[in-house]
Amino acid sequence: MASLGHVTPQQMHFGEPLPLKSGAVLADYSLVYETYGRLNAAKSNAVLVCHALNASHHVAGLNEAGAAGWWDNLVGPGKPLDTDRFFVIGVNNPGSCFGSTGPMHVNPATGRVYGADFPVVTVEDWVDAQARLMSRLGIAQLAAVLGGSLGGMQALAWALRHPQRVRHCIAVATAPNLSAQNIAFNEVARRAIVTDPDFHGGHFYAHGVVPKRGLRVARMIGHITYLSDDSMEAKFGRGLKAAELGYSTLDIEFQIESYLRHQGDKFSEYFDANTYLLITRALDYFDPAREHGGDLSRAFAAARDQRFLIVSFTTDWRFSPARSREIVKALVDNRIAVSYAEIAAPHGHDAFLLEDPRYHGVMKAYFDKVAADV
Repeated sequence: MASLGHVTPQQMHFGEPLPLKSGAVLADYSLVYETYGRLNAAKSNAVLVCHALNASHHVAGLNEAGAAGWWDNLVGPGKPLDTDRFFVIGVNNPGSCFGSTGPMHVNPATGRVYGADFPVVTVEDWVDAQARLMSRLGIAQLAAVLGGSLGGMQALAWALRHPQRVRHCIAVATAPNLSAQNIAFNEVARRAIVTDPDFHGGHFYAHGVVPKRGLRVARMIGHITYLSDDSMEAKFGRGLKAAELGYSTLDIEFQIESYLRHQGDKFSEYFDANTYLLITRALDYFDPAREHGGDLSRAFAAARDQRFLIVSFTTDWRFSPARSREIVKALVDNRIAVSYAEIAAPHGHDAFLLEDPRYHGVMKAYFDKVAADV
């Protein structure tokens, strides 16, 4: 299959305030985004891709550094989300650290870097910001909104919050809200960051430091939850870093330890600590049933005009198939058209990012349906 080649990000500035669910307002902000393919004359072939926790607008193709987009195996010419047929948009959300306005930017009200003062944002806030960008691009209705994990929550929020502006909702490896266990993992990761001596209450930029130790631990915790026991066993098992045990409590002994430390080190070099706190809180807060007395079926009554594809993976224990089936049931209760695929894959939560023939077959078949409606 062909590659998109090098792609260039774009930026859109918004001077009109964005009201946030918390009651705060983001007065002035910019969104960074990338597009792939061509928008047709009717502007009816646009597909929005929503990113997960540590991803960005760079969904496909190669950036200036030559790095492939995080979903490059899915998006491109001849791929399941075929850019020869669709105009695909990847948006970096407010509060992120990849170009859109976030904690690392200057607060125009104070002239100082936001840091910990950046307002708390929710999935719903992101979706509202994305909707404004779609309006600026002249896209009144999206052919589809697609996302995995936290991106899947955004796709669901689109169907609930802007039901007339999207025809198909594709939510992969996601959930209608986080379980207590998932919130617990997020809290441990946040505590690792805020208790790092270099955090300085979130205003570490002024001190010229980065709370790398906290970020490393946060990433290690998160990464464990993205993998399945089977995939970790197959890749690492109880393999040792050296030929013999060193009988040390401080040194790296096992290959899995080395791998996790490597992932933590990489993450601490490119991700912002305040962004991590904001995004994990947005995960925690997402719960569309909350405003309907905990009744998910009532929440999805607003999405009667959409069609849905829900995809889960058997070994994903962080966003298990049972959580996806809750979404399916809520849709069925409302007699909303929904297709559901439960893919037997050994990779855990990360399966949604990987190239699995059955998974990609499902996605291609569904996008063939989406194309028929364009």
